[in-house]
Amino acid sequence: MAKSEGQKLKLLYILKWLSERTDEAHAMSGQEIIAALEQEGITAERKSIYSDIQALRDFGYDIITTKKRDNSGYYMASREFELAELKLLVDAVQSSKFITAKKSKGLIEKLEKLCSRHDAKQLQRQVYVSDRNKNTNESIYYSVDDIHRALQENKKVRFQYYDWGADKQMHFRKDGAFYEMSPYFLVWKDENYYLVAYDEKAGIMKHFRVDKMYALSVMKKERAGMEAAKKINPAVYTQQNFSMFAGEEQTVTLQFEEKHIGIILDRFGKEIDIRQRGDAVVSTRVKVAVSNPFFGWLTGLGGVVQITAPQSVVTDYKNYLQEILNQYSE
Repeated sequence: MAKSEGQKLKLLYILKWLSERTDEAHAMSGQEIIAALEQEGITAERKSIYSDIQALRDFGYDIITTKKRDNSGYYMASREFELAELKLLVDAVQSSKFITAKKSKGLIEKLEKLCSRHDAKQLQRQVYVSDRNKNTNESIYYSVDDIHRALQENKKVRFQYYDWGADKQMHFRKDGAFYEMSPYFLVWKDENYYLVAYDEKAGIMKHFRVDKMYALSVMKKERAGMEAAKKINPAVYTQQNFSMFAGEEQTVTLQFEEKHIGIILDRFGKEIDIRQRGDAVVSTRVKVAVSNPFFGWLTGLGGVVQITAPQSVVTDYKNYLQEILNQYSE
């Protein structure tokens, strides 16, 4: 390496090593920096190292000099992310069903580069979440990116849509014909991404699981359904559509003991109206998409929340429960 070329790279090498190799417990001495530079074919004197460190400080890097007996030299004191923040991000990536195992590994490796190699060992964690299976659709990241681009450019998207069969293979709906939809927003619900889009042929808003889309692309056609989309509040939409299954939207009255109010607030948010009905008994009226997933949610609560109105929904829920009992009757 030519001397002039080596001098141009010297500052970059020093910054790289301080970022990768050092932290408060692991400083890098001036002599160690000189030795590392020599391995790269770059000669340096101690005085020049002082100047380089100061140049990096002047540029904004938080480089500290320590003179401890067992840890003397320079170290990178602060970075864009604190170690605790990186641990949180790693845990989120590791436990997310949406992110495939392969992509999780790649993302964590990138996160490890945001701290020293010593701290990176602490990021090699395993977070186990009950009933959490990783997605296997690698194209989902590109689909999400294309959907965002379509939203920004006001364009339609086209894609094939599939279900899984008993043979564990993809089975395309509509015999593999492409869907053409006008995208309006993405929803994160029940560990899955959903696209809420306007179906121009049907004249209604629909939603699709992004990981079940195949060969998605952005079209040149402009979006339709702007007026229909304006009538939808994304936050309300996700609250009303349990598990994102369609159902007739109705206002229902739910009654429960006051000690269970947290369950309702978690589901519907703190904006709902809660009314006192008796000693430690309260009720609320909420809009929901009345469907089997809604009834399944109620059943999973073990009877702590009851539907009291309208009577038609009460009857539908009784029929839902009876059909389940009938499957187990002799």
